[in-house]
Amino acid sequence: MSNRIRIVIMVLIPVVLGSGYLWSRSASRADLSTTATDTPRDTRLGVRVRVVEPAPFSYRIQTTGTVLALDEVWLQAEATGRLVSLNIREGGYVEKGDLLAKINDADLQARLRRTQLNLELAEMREERQRRLLENRAIAQEDYDVALNELNTVKAEIDLIQADIRKTEVRAPFSGRLGLRSVSEGALVTAGTRLASLQNLDRIRIDFSVPERYAADVAVGDEIRFTRAGSDAVYTARVIAIEPRIDPDTRTLAIRAETSNPGTRILPGAFTDIRYELRSVPDARMVPAEALIPELGRMRLFVIEDGKAVSRTVTTGVRTDRFVQILDGVRGGDSVITTGILQLRDGMPVRVSETDTTEAL
Repeated sequence: MSNRIRIVIMVLIPVVLGSGYLWSRSASRADLSTTATDTPRDTRLGVRVRVVEPAPFSYRIQTTGTVLALDEVWLQAEATGRLVSLNIREGGYVEKGDLLAKINDADLQARLRRTQLNLELAEMREERQRRLLENRAIAQEDYDVALNELNTVKAEIDLIQADIRKTEVRAPFSGRLGLRSVSEGALVTAGTRLASLQNLDRIRIDFSVPERYAADVAVGDEIRFTRAGSDAVYTARVIAIEPRIDPDTRTLAIRAETSNPGTRILPGAFTDIRYELRSVPDARMVPAEALIPELGRMRLFVIEDGKAVSRTVTTGVRTDRFVQILDGVRGGDSVITTGILQLRDGMPVRVSETDTTEAL
């Protein structure tokens, strides 16, 4: 082979190999381009949803309360004087009407005896005048004066006896005495506190609920409560509801009552209360973040045929995370809970995650 032919062959071989390499690169790029074009990017908004599944729901309130005695009073003096008798046994039980304290009433007793003597004289005078009137010996006016004197003396006796009763402190109801504040022989005035008296056979629990629950509470409802230092759970019944909302706290005051065997629960105790308002057998609950508040209504979005569809709903019970839907969604609907501000009616969406958080 001549030198010229060798030179031509040596020149053509690199050219052929380079052309083949370039052709293969072009083919690969064309294939990649074709593949990218055949699989377009999904531009739908990815959202999280919660499938509405009607289920039983217990509607309850957690709050705190204070224990009160069924009856409680401070025993106080009504008169001024020296205590001549004090029958207050601290922590002891007394019956209604028991005499607990006596203030010196010697001056009142003396006045009473004097007035009783005047009463005898007035009765005799009235009797003589009545006989004279029957015999027409005196005028009616003379008898009326004698009768008026008799009635005046009787009224004075009633007044003195009322003052004497004020020197006595009696138990207004049966109960247990507290710690006494005075001793026998002390000089007391009207309003001086002697001791407390409490009826602990039954107790009352005072507590409040937010005003939004006002329509859901009723007399006769049962509550459960616990007290500090004990794991025991007690029950009580609502006996009264304040007929007004407190304008300062926007709460409704409620009072419940229960028995107190063994006086284990003392007045003033702090209680944790669980109030079961009602149970809904087939509640439809959705996360609160799914709701869009608007003027006079509430909206949310559900997925229909791969698109976001707006619905106006009626809400019911609210918890810390969920809201009951009374009207506007059905069981099985997929309620959108994320990307709410980006959604528009009819916008294509895709489910990226399903919420399964327990709502009860």
